[in-house]
Amino acid sequence: MPVESGSSGAARQAKQKRKSHSLSIRRTNSTEQERSGLQRDLLEGQDTKLPLSLRTNLLDLFSQIEREFENLYLENIELRREIESLNDRLAADGQTVEGADLAKGALKTKASHSTSQLSQKLKTTYKASTSKIVSSFKATTTRAVCQLVKEYVGHRDGIWDLSITRTQPVVLGTASADHTAMLWSIETGKCLLKYLGHQGSVNSIKFHPTEQMALTASGDQTAHIWRYMVQLPTPQPVADTAQTPCEDDVDFSDKDDADGEVEGPNDCPSVRVPTTTLRSHQGVVIAADWLVGGKQVVTASWDRAANLYDVETSELVHSLTGHDQELTHCCTHPNQRLVVTSSRDTTFRLWDFRDPSIHSVNVFQGHTDTVTSAVFTVGDNVVSGSDDRTVKVWDLKNMRSPIATIRTDSAVNRISVSVNQKIIALPHDNRQVRLFDMSGVRLARLPRSNRQGHRRMVCCSAWCEDNSTCNLFTCGFDRQAIGWNINIPALLQEK
Repeated sequence: MPVESGSSGAARQAKQKRKSHSLSIRRTNSTEQERSGLQRDLLEGQDTKLPLSLRTNLLDLFSQIEREFENLYLENIELRREIESLNDRLAADGQTVEGADLAKGALKTKASHSTSQLSQKLKTTYKASTSKIVSSFKATTTRAVCQLVKEYVGHRDGIWDLSITRTQPVVLGTASADHTAMLWSIETGKCLLKYLGHQGSVNSIKFHPTEQMALTASGDQTAHIWRYMVQLPTPQPVADTAQTPCEDDVDFSDKDDADGEVEGPNDCPSVRVPTTTLRSHQGVVIAADWLVGGKQVVTASWDRAANLYDVETSELVHSLTGHDQELTHCCTHPNQRLVVTSSRDTTFRLWDFRDPSIHSVNVFQGHTDTVTSAVFTVGDNVVSGSDDRTVKVWDLKNMRSPIATIRTDSAVNRISVSVNQKIIALPHDNRQVRLFDMSGVRLARLPRSNRQGHRRMVCCSAWCEDNSTCNLFTCGFDRQAIGWNINIPALLQEK
């Protein structure tokens, strides 16, 4: 009888505790609205750039997380009370020490199982709440729109580089491993001219700032300057292709289309003899560019040197040495006599020719792998890309450390920066092209599937500010160049 009386008393006590627990939960739920209203008032008083709807949505999600943790906390308290009640009952029954230890072992197993369930519940709650938060951000963000406009097909091997003319008529130039360079009509995709003067892979192409001249660098250890004259064909109506949002929910496919033999344009006129041949390198000439004014050019080679030439006389003016390994790229400033060279030695160098008597050089060691390219912007910035899967933005006035770092999931090839919008286009080894602003914020990813986009490594990107149809061009080792229409809403570019 005393044992039964003790058991009924313990049961009555546990029942009262469960009742108080339910009352506490009810009391908690009754004060939720008051607390939420107070938090909203505090949030509205804070200085933030988030829209009110987004702030309210975030507050509701965090309130749900808080309620889940509060309920779990109350359940934990209830479990502790039940454990204490069972210990009291065992003590009243006069259990021996060994029995008590055995009971404690059983309780410990039960508590461990309950703890495991609580841990799993916390993980599930956190994952679900986090997914809700991420989804809410995606739903409230204005999307960039990327539209594939034209494909330029005709090369018989991969395309290393492309460029847009700076004078009228505006045409697209491509440099290919098939030993040729081609000029294309942007609107029609028709080949206008083919250059056949090189004996090796054509690794880069750049156009004179004011005249109809092209500069190409080749694996035959030379750089050529050649003149061109083209007549644009009558533009055809552009097909009304559905606009594709540049986001991760596009149906991507890793399936590669079969590489058939591409029939090159047979009716395309050709140029076989350059006006100027620049010789002095002892290795592959991997890149070349015009200095401001167009009277001098710079070339970068695998012989670890960059050479500065006079265009009129073809004479070597300076040999820029100092890199420890092969050069990968060179670029000139659009308005000043500055040159930046990139190398496999993980560095890029800034060469200053503004003062004819002093030629200074600065070495920058911000990467851990091959620097594939470094380019100037119109302002006082340099943007460098590397095989270490990062892109860094530097300030010319203080280049001790980058002002922004972009981390990606694949090696970055020859990047380009939009003059007007200051958007960086990143071509990747993994066939993707991503767009970032100068602060390192990702704006978009170009759509790629088995129906559109590149099917091999994307080698280069180039912006065209003066064309309303296509304002970004990319090329890759799938033997094609692609023209895109990129529309980045102002909301995504504002900081």
